Amino acid sequence: MAAIKLSSKNLSQILATGKSNVPTVPTYQRDGAVKEGIVHVGVGGFHRAHLAVYINNLMQKHGVTDYAICGVGLQPFDASMRDALRSQDHLYTVIERSAKGKSAHIIGSINSYLFAPDNREAVIAKMAHPDTHIVSLTITESGYYYNENTHELESDHPDIQFDLAPANKKAPRTTFGFLYAALEQRYQQGLKPFTVMSCDNMQKNGSISRHMLESFARLRDPKVANWIMEQGAFPNSMVDRITPQTSAADKVTLANDFGIEDAWPVVTEPFTQWVIEDQFSDGRPLFEKVGVQVVRNVHDVEQFEKHKLRLLNGSHSAIGYPGHLAGFEYVYQVMENPLFSKLIWQMMQEEVKPLLSEIPGVDLDEYCKTLIERFSNPTILDQLPRICLNGSGKIPQFIMPSIAEAIWVTGPFRRLCFVAAAWFCYINGVDDSGKTFKVDDPMREELQAMARAGGTNPAKLLSIKSLFGDDLRGDKRFIQEITTAMEDITRDGIMKTLPKYID
Repeated sequence: MAAIKLSSKNLSQILATGKSNVPTVPTYQRDGAVKEGIVHVGVGGFHRAHLAVYINNLMQKHGVTDYAICGVGLQPFDASMRDALRSQDHLYTVIERSAKGKSAHIIGSINSYLFAPDNREAVIAKMAHPDTHIVSLTITESGYYYNENTHELESDHPDIQFDLAPANKKAPRTTFGFLYAALEQRYQQGLKPFTVMSCDNMQKNGSISRHMLESFARLRDPKVANWIMEQGAFPNSMVDRITPQTSAADKVTLANDFGIEDAWPVVTEPFTQWVIEDQFSDGRPLFEKVGVQVVRNVHDVEQFEKHKLRLLNGSHSAIGYPGHLAGFEYVYQVMENPLFSKLIWQMMQEEVKPLLSEIPGVDLDEYCKTLIERFSNPTILDQLPRICLNGSGKIPQFIMPSIAEAIWVTGPFRRLCFVAAAWFCYINGVDDSGKTFKVDDPMREELQAMARAGGTNPAKLLSIKSLFGDDLRGDKRFIQEITTAMEDITRDGIMKTLPKYID
C-alpha cells in the first residue's frame, strides 16, 4: 500500500491503514477553532520535537484551545519549512527512536506559519495581537547578537543598525527588530507585553533575551524600554532533547513503517526535559500538566542547568573530540567501545558528580544512567561533527568549570584534562590516521594558529583570555596533566592513550 500524504483530511485514512504501529494523531479542533496564543520564531527540528510537542499534548489531553502556535520564519532559508508545513496543513510527524523500538506521533499544535520575507508587517501584527501571550524563540546563539566577551548587544552589527534606522521600522530583519516593533504597538494600545520565552540551548537564555531586547529598545525609545523592563517577562529555561537533522532515509522509513508521506518529519529520542522559571507577563499554559518542570526562580533553573551542562554536555564533549580523532562517526559507536563507555561513566561519577549540588527529588546516579542509555541509542545516528561544532563555545562551558572547581577543592580531574587535551589536539584538524577534516568554529583561525605554534605545549591556547582564566593558566597540577595528555595523544593516538585514563 502506498504511503498516505499527511494532511487534515487524511488523518482518518492514516488511522485506518491497518499498520500494526498506527501513529497517534490529533483529535482536537484546529484552524479557526483555536486561538494562537504562542508565536514561535525559528521553526526547526528542535522546536518541533520540544515546545510544539508539549503544546500538542496540552491540546490533546487537556483541551487547551488558546495556546496554539503560529510559526514564524525570518530567514530566506525558512521558505523550505513554510512550503513543507503548508503542503500538509501544518501537520508533521515526530518519530521517536530507541533500542526498544520506534513510534510515530502526528503533531497539530502549529496552526499556521508566517514567512517574514513575504510580509514583515504581518509578523509584527501577529505578535502585537491581543491573543498572543507568548513569543518563543529558537534562533540559535547567533540570533541574539550577543557579544560573548562584553556580554552586550552587538549594536554595531549591520543587521541591528538596519533595524534601528527609523525608515526600516516596519520591515525589520532581526528578532529584536520584530519584538520591539510588536511591543511598541502593544504599548501604544494599552496592552500587556507578551512574554519573551527563549527555548534555545544556552545558559541564562531568558536573562540574555531580556538584556539584548532592553539594549535594542533603549536605542529606539527609552519610554518603551522602561515599560518592557517593568512589565515584561523573560523566563530562563533549560531544554533537553537530542534531535538530529532529518535525512531522506528518515522520510522513507516513515513511509514504509507507518504509511505516512511527510515532507519534513522530525526524528528524536523518547527522552525530553524542560525546566522553566515561572515568570510570565500575560498568562501561560499549565505546562505542569504535561511534564514540564516549572520552578520558582532563575536559581532553580541554574541548578538543573548546571547538572545538564556538566554531565550531559560535558560527556558529549568527551565523546565528540576524542571520538572524532579516533575515527568514529556516530555517538552510539563511541559508546559501543568499552574503553570509551568506561571513561564517560568514570568521569561523570568520580570527577563531575562530586562537584554538583543536590536538587530535591533528583537522583544523580539515575540521571547518569539515563545519559549513558541516551548516548548509546543506536537508532538516533547523532553524528560527531554536530557534537564537535563550536568547541570554543563548549569546552569553556562544559569542561573547564569542572576542572576549575576540582583545582579549588584539590579533587580528581585527570579524565576532564584528557577531554580538554583531545580538543586542543582536535583543533589542528587532523585525526589519528592522518586524515584532515574541517574544524567548524567561529574562532578557528585564531585557535589553529595558537595550536600550531604551541604544539604539545598548551600554553599558547590557554593564553586566549576570552576562553580561559588565570586559575587554569596558573595551576601547575593542571598544566602538567593536560600537557602529558596532549603529548600522549599526539604521539600514540586516542585509542592507545585511553587506557591510561580508566581505572
